[in-house]
Amino acid sequence: MIYYVIAFAAGLGITLQTTLNSQLARGLEGDPVTAALFSFTAGAFSLGIYALLRGGLMTSLAAIPSQPLWSLAGGLIGACALFSYVVLAPKIGFSALLGLAIVGQLLSSQMIDHFGLLGAVQRPVSLVRLGGMVVMLLGLAVMLFGDRLSARFL
Repeated sequence: MIYYVIAFAAGLGITLQTTLNSQLARGLEGDPVTAALFSFTAGAFSLGIYALLRGGLMTSLAAIPSQPLWSLAGGLIGACALFSYVVLAPKIGFSALLGLAIVGQLLSSQMIDHFGLLGAVQRPVSLVRLGGMVVMLLGLAVMLFGDRLSARFL
């Protein structure tokens, strides 16, 4: 159960991070690149300190060259995601941005689980899980378009 609580807290953190990075970009004369760079730098610095305190950093660093190149793409993907969040949040709003991002995460995670992609444990997608996905998509549609539709028809 604690893992679910931690995952929920991580989701709260992503929303807070997106909000703070957008505020930072606004304070930097609307420069989302520098805001994302500062965010990644602060995060890398914090992780570096933790890795040093935890120990084993040099052993892990020595193993990096032997890893497949595709496994190192996570940092690039994360930087692109963070940059897009900073750019898109003021344009489409936080709810729409994170709602769409979460649905994207759910769709891709279902594919990764079902096929065991990228070394993940294979967890077949059931009809119940697909039904949950449909409910999430319907919820997102209501969140994104519900006010306009209710104003138009009510």
